Amino acid sequence: MTSTPSGPPVSAWAPMAITAFRVLWFAQLGSNIGSWMQTVGAQWYLVEAAAGATIIALVQTASLAPAVIFSLPAGVLSDSLDRRRLLIWGSAASAVIAAGLTVVAASNALTPLTILGFTFLLGITSTLTSPAWQAIQPELVPRNLIASSSALGGVTVNGARAVGPALAGVILSAFGAPVVFGINALSFVGAVLALWWWKRPPQTGLDDREPFGAALRAGVRYVASARLVRRILVRSALFALPASALWALLPVTAKRLGLDSSGYGLLLGAVGLGAVLGIFALPIARKRVSDNAIVAASAILFAAGTIAAALLPFVPTLVLLVLAGLAWIGTLTVLNAALQLTLPQWVRSRGASIYILVFMGTMAVGSFAWGLVAQALGTTTALAAAAVLLLLVAGSVRGLPLLPGTGTVDRTISMSWPTPTLVFEPDPADGPVLVQISYTVRAASLDAFVDAMGQVERSRRRTGGSRWQLYRSGEVADAFLESFIVPSWAEYRRQETQRLTGRDREIRAAAMTHVDGDTVERHYFPHDPKEHRRHV
Repeated sequence: MTSTPSGPPVSAWAPMAITAFRVLWFAQLGSNIGSWMQTVGAQWYLVEAAAGATIIALVQTASLAPAVIFSLPAGVLSDSLDRRRLLIWGSAASAVIAAGLTVVAASNALTPLTILGFTFLLGITSTLTSPAWQAIQPELVPRNLIASSSALGGVTVNGARAVGPALAGVILSAFGAPVVFGINALSFVGAVLALWWWKRPPQTGLDDREPFGAALRAGVRYVASARLVRRILVRSALFALPASALWALLPVTAKRLGLDSSGYGLLLGAVGLGAVLGIFALPIARKRVSDNAIVAASAILFAAGTIAAALLPFVPTLVLLVLAGLAWIGTLTVLNAALQLTLPQWVRSRGASIYILVFMGTMAVGSFAWGLVAQALGTTTALAAAAVLLLLVAGSVRGLPLLPGTGTVDRTISMSWPTPTLVFEPDPADGPVLVQISYTVRAASLDAFVDAMGQVERSRRRTGGSRWQLYRSGEVADAFLESFIVPSWAEYRRQETQRLTGRDREIRAAAMTHVDGDTVERHYFPHDPKEHRRHV
């Protein structure tokens, strides 16, 4: 997505016409409002307890650190289990944990350690459900509404940031932390009810699910071999590291400005308001400029909000935080939409989990690091340094842009697979399997064939192959042999029936335009003399 999109812009609110999307969107919004109320309640408790900048920043780290530990397993679970059921159980677990925090708060037993512990537990349940929430979005809306649904998904977070903190500030002042935490518990109950209402068609492929370890390796292998996805991850980490300073240190900024809990809620609410405004501005911006330009401009605007939090009075800070919120939703919308449109269905949850791992993990580490910097050098210095880094991130778009083709390649699954004729029936676990394919290449097309096979190599690696190699015969000038290994026969069958997309077929077809005659494909299994005698 590096060129300016063409065609009429899609309404930012078009997905809301779809009932299932609308119900689940409001459920997520309510849950996120509750989560932001809980975050404000936890952070403001530490502010009033005169905790240091490092401890206050650790609330953000405790919330995000589970992404580092559990994102990859969460992605595997989301691709292996029924996503609707996973979301129901995860939301129910969040409700129980939030209710437990409510009881502790009502018993006047809150301590900084208790706050961080419950925040960490809620971070775990959030991490386990986040890939599934992202993966179901393409099921709820057609492909042409993915970008709009991604932006509206950002509103469930950032709109909640506009409402939740301000609401939490008022309730904290009037009723105290237990009521704030109790509302959060009820918000998760609302999500459970909405998911229970959603009559999702049965998820296909669950009867032939991969073993956990194999599925995990396949997801990591795909991302490691997918250039488009890797670049999205790089851009997300570059933005998240300096951006985490504002989220981690904003409570300290509120203290600098002499604000109470309601004032702190207004600061967070300004960021959320900017994100909501971004929903209206982004479709227009994406029609006029490239996604790379939006990513660069967003980093600059977020830098302005960060330096305002460091140096400026309340009113200018509030205004620039609105622009920071617009920048936040701009970056996240571009990256999330690009990821959802680039990942194929079979690995969508695992790819989303790696994205969450990179983004949230970077935010968690960054929050802790910026807290240490603020403790040692002062909050103003930490935020100013983060703003400078954001400006450098904006400049890096020229050298590390989102790659051409991001979000536009054909990721629909291609099911045409000629069943190989074998002299024995292997078990699904038999392997590793050596696959060799021989080609007869036209003399005038040798260089073009070798170039095309470079794309074939990346396709094989994305879909499960390893140790790929292209050989040229020493005796026959036009004879080539492609060789690669898959872990098992079941993995090979999945590669051919569940993982190949339309783009993969295009890549293979492009290589075949340089080939004369038919190819010959052979499959070799580890030799076991006992098995040989049994089959003979």
